Amino acid sequence: MCSKPEAPFGKRDRRSLRSQRALQRALAQELVAGGDIGHLSVATLTERAGLTRRTFYSHYKDIPDFINQVENGLLCEIGARVRSFSELTLPDLYTSIDELEPAPGAVELLQYLADNRELIGSLLGPGGDPAFIEKIVDLVRNEVSQRMQTGIFPAVLKSFFDYYLTSVVASEVGVVQRWFATGLRESPKTMACIMTVIAFVRPGDLYGMPIEINVPKYGMKLFELNVDNFDLGAARDFETLNAMNDASKQTEEE
Repeated sequence: MCSKPEAPFGKRDRRSLRSQRALQRALAQELVAGGDIGHLSVATLTERAGLTRRTFYSHYKDIPDFINQVENGLLCEIGARVRSFSELTLPDLYTSIDELEPAPGAVELLQYLADNRELIGSLLGPGGDPAFIEKIVDLVRNEVSQRMQTGIFPAVLKSFFDYYLTSVVASEVGVVQRWFATGLRESPKTMACIMTVIAFVRPGDLYGMPIEINVPKYGMKLFELNVDNFDLGAARDFETLNAMNDASKQTEEE
């Protein structure tokens, strides 16, 4: 999905790139002006871009293909930055929070979004593509899922981890949506600081009444509640967990 043009560019390549960028600007302008992506026509798009229909069809099969290529290009760039960010460890994040600094890579991600605010904002807006935000959520989830499982025993958390991951990703993407909806009032660095901390803030923290939760113990309890509905593999996981739990208790007694 992510392909870079060969260098150096020839005149035709540069002209082609200019045409594609003109069409992207026209898309953003049309949606911001109140247009709806579902009713977008080639004629409307090319007229606003100052290009011919022939030029459009030299790059795209139709409007859906155009939208798909535009979104894939954005997702490719966003994914590369999320991938870099997702490689951070918890100590990295703790250090950033202690020093009141954004997590490494967060500013670069948000700066890219800000630099492309017209196009991204129009796709996220009222007349944009509702599926685009879902594509972003899926992309982020896929990028961070494996990394977030490092250091935990997935069999213990099972659905708890799945819902936790869903909550975290939806929250962070929702913050970005809110940032766009309010006109990007905060700088990318300010937003990066906010997003670095916000994932660790619990509701009680805001009122000086933090709620302490033993997540592994809670996950184990949920596991026990659902064990009757698990398959044979899950049942074996449950037996393994009980054995580990018994061994842990024996070690403590010794």
